Amino acid sequence: MKNSRNLIIWAGILLAAFLLFNFMRQAGSGAGAADIKVTEFKDRAARGEFDTVIIKGNRDINLATGYNGSSALYETKVLNVVGFEEAMEASGVEIANDVLEQGNGFMAILSSLLPIALLIGFWFFMFRQMGGGGRGGAMGFGKSKAKLLNQDTTRVTFNDVAGVEEAKQDVEEIVEFLRDPQKFERLGAKIPKGVLMVGPPGTGKTLLAKAIAGEANVPFFSISGSDFVEMFVGVGASRVRDMFEQGKKNSPCIIFIDEIDAVGRSRGAGLGGGNDEREQTLNQLLVEMDGFDTNEGVIIIAATNRPDVLDPALLRPGRFDRQVVVSNPDIIGREKILKVHVKKIKMAPDVNLRTIARGTPGFSGADLANIVNEAALLAARKNKRIVTLLEFEEAKDKVMMGAERRSMVMTEDEKKLTAYHEGGHALVSFNMPSYDPIHKATIIPRGRALGMVMNLPERDKHGYSIKYLKARLAVCFGGRVAEELIFGKDNISTGAGGGNGSDINQATQLARAMVTKYGMSEEMGPVEYGENQEEVFLGRSVTQTQSVSEEVAQKIDKEIRKLVDEGYNKAKEILTEKIDDLHKIAKALITYETLTGEEIENIINKNLYPKDKILDNPESKDDQDSALGAMGLKPKIVH
Repeated sequence: MKNSRNLIIWAGILLAAFLLFNFMRQAGSGAGAADIKVTEFKDRAARGEFDTVIIKGNRDINLATGYNGSSALYETKVLNVVGFEEAMEASGVEIANDVLEQGNGFMAILSSLLPIALLIGFWFFMFRQMGGGGRGGAMGFGKSKAKLLNQDTTRVTFNDVAGVEEAKQDVEEIVEFLRDPQKFERLGAKIPKGVLMVGPPGTGKTLLAKAIAGEANVPFFSISGSDFVEMFVGVGASRVRDMFEQGKKNSPCIIFIDEIDAVGRSRGAGLGGGNDEREQTLNQLLVEMDGFDTNEGVIIIAATNRPDVLDPALLRPGRFDRQVVVSNPDIIGREKILKVHVKKIKMAPDVNLRTIARGTPGFSGADLANIVNEAALLAARKNKRIVTLLEFEEAKDKVMMGAERRSMVMTEDEKKLTAYHEGGHALVSFNMPSYDPIHKATIIPRGRALGMVMNLPERDKHGYSIKYLKARLAVCFGGRVAEELIFGKDNISTGAGGGNGSDINQATQLARAMVTKYGMSEEMGPVEYGENQEEVFLGRSVTQTQSVSEEVAQKIDKEIRKLVDEGYNKAKEILTEKIDDLHKIAKALITYETLTGEEIENIINKNLYPKDKILDNPESKDDQDSALGAMGLKPKIVH
């Protein structure tokens, strides 16, 4: 509808421009003609220099233009038109247009006003497009970018939201109030003016807001926090005012602000007192939410994963009366989320969602949706009609550990070193009862790692003991110690190091946190120690403070080294005592490339190997598909 209206407007402008062009051409048709006296004009007409004469004017003064073909040659002012016409007829010249007696009439007025009217219409159209008409116009800076959601498109309900039952219950109350406000008003209750949803990324905050929009039969406006602030001063505050004006016109309604931390950061932070434009926007938001002019019927729902940087004035009751925590789901929640996502795929009967949920602790709703989608993609790649448990396991490993890089070329020495390294991790982990059970060990390169050992807890954990963390330290050094015992100190590789995420980095950071944050050092006591060179983040002060003295810093370093050495020695003790088990695991990894936790247990305790993984004729396949086979090296065994 809007496009057709704009098309009609532009067609009118083009038509008016065409008419103006014709008018100007006609008005200037005598341009370029020489101005001569009447007598000379008559003489030239008598000599036959003119074919046609056009006479225009009024009762007092008339203008005669002589043409030879289409070219204007001469023009003159005529006072006695009657005598002039007779002279032209006597000379055989055709008079194409007679005197315009009505020249000062309606047509003259119209022809004179047409250019002015066209100019006024053009400027009116341009200002309408740039300013007040369209919110996305060139000059519509102060207009809100909040989008009114259409209830008919992509309708999401509370049935599509799972795993966050408490959060869903809190927002369902708002929807119920909007549907039946008298139920609450009878008891004197007031609906919260604002609801702040807080939680890690991917837990379903935006999805929950979409469900509110789908369930509530009221206008629902959606906007991002970054849409308020522009490069022009005062734009953010103007957009906030316009957004609430829209809300008042459509009351009762819901306004959803996603990533509110982009505009709601604490004031007075950073150099020079902070960002003045952002602070003006925040001030206007505070006033609109709870000022002298209350906005009845306008409910604000905001989402953020950074509640620590929000301004305290924004969080107080009266603005955001209720904070809804949307956390990572537990095992029951993960199962419900999986049930929602598997509705869209064809799943095999052997798939047990409870098993998948048990094997994905700490996963968010977005992670689980990604696993289901990856499983469907893998099944489609294999030309399967249904998604089996095998695809789900492969998808889970891909999301957890990264994609397999089977095309990566590794020599036999590198493969052997990697096998003993990962075998060391697995053996230490197996002999630490307080640590998580082994999920899978592999020497197939995944992501940026040449191999890895994945541990999964048997249940969801919300806290960790000193015993567990010390076991984690020992597991971190299992790979390095295994390399030292098997290949010697001079042949220790860089596999345990390499920056963030490496074994040594993980152990050091964990030991530092145990000493400075968790109070797990007897020497330092239950005191939290900050770092002198604390890395700052945007929105906080950039001043660096001296948190600890040099003497305390030295003690902290000694305690960190003490914990690290304890973990290293524990790993060395286990691997030295269980050296035969290390050889078993390493040789099995070289042969099978990937071992599950159950298979590792069978190898250690029962000396049973997963022979079913061996192909009947491995050379016929691996020589073609493996990069090692192409180089003439030992082909890999498919796992």
